[in-house]
Amino acid sequence: MIDADAFAVLIADWCLEVQPGQQILIETTTLADQAAVALHRAVLERGGWPLLRLSPPELEPDFYRHAHDRQLDEVASIQLAELQAADASVRIQAPGSTNPLAHIDPATIARRSRAQGALREARAAHRWALTIWPTPALAQQAGMSEQKYEDFLEAALFLDQPDPVAAWSRLRDRQQRVIDRLASVREVRIQAAGTDLRLNVGGRTWINSDGRRNMPSGEVFTGPHERSASGTIHFDVPSSGRGADVAGVDLRFEDGEVVAAHARVGDQHLQAALSTDAGARFLGEIGIGTNSGIDRATGSTLLDEKIAGTIHLALGRSYPETGGVNESALHWDLICDLRKGGTVTVDGELLIDAVRFVS
Repeated sequence: MIDADAFAVLIADWCLEVQPGQQILIETTTLADQAAVALHRAVLERGGWPLLRLSPPELEPDFYRHAHDRQLDEVASIQLAELQAADASVRIQAPGSTNPLAHIDPATIARRSRAQGALREARAAHRWALTIWPTPALAQQAGMSEQKYEDFLEAALFLDQPDPVAAWSRLRDRQQRVIDRLASVREVRIQAAGTDLRLNVGGRTWINSDGRRNMPSGEVFTGPHERSASGTIHFDVPSSGRGADVAGVDLRFEDGEVVAAHARVGDQHLQAALSTDAGARFLGEIGIGTNSGIDRATGSTLLDEKIAGTIHLALGRSYPETGGVNESALHWDLICDLRKGGTVTVDGELLIDAVRFVS
């Protein structure tokens, strides 16, 4: 079992850097109560004010079944005020089901996502982190026993190492060397089975995702020029974005926009996502996974997009710190596994040959 106290120390010190007097919002489900209580204690020990919000895992699908129009199109003022007042926040993924919204109309999910824009802005305005805690549903989705999954997640979080904070610091340094190489790059080309896509990233800022926000992490990312994507790409890693399974996604881009799209599984959800708003058919992110401790797809995007030897693109909203300007209620990461024979070239020079960074 993952040591909840060690987990709490990592989140409090590395991800949030809790300071005396800060108000820290902690959100998760009742399946992660052990982790939540440990983090509550860690925040108190650092002189902060922990604000703990535990929800039953079935609450989200239940909301969609019973919500009226106003509840779908607005957000509760008290929820917004709480996020705006917090100094930092953390969400701990701990689902009871890995596809809780599979039977909800995708258009309704998109509608709710549009309404939550103010909440996303309030969260982004302060220090935030997203992390994960093992549950039976996550283990089943990954095709592992609960014990094997806990061991896997412990390694992914670097909690199996003598000094997890030092381990994340070393990963940050390794990723910085990749960023140094990418800083002056203009064109990125991705080639694999069913994939030949070109993107312009000239002048954009690459971000070192070192576990401060996503935990676990292990990627470098930026926002491509919004009208630059050209070509096709096949995403062979299944996604459970928006609470429903989607797999075998093929996209074709012209002048940055998705002009053709199909999913072998969950095509209705894909089409609804692309119709979320005007920005949903454009890319907000390109990311390169670097975490060799995450060696297999588990069905959790938070983990899978960090696999060393993968590349992911996000439909929709950009991260402003990259220089990206695409706006959307959607931000959906889709993952292409290059370990089966793909390459990434930058300005015509090989960067990644399958899983290996080329020096």
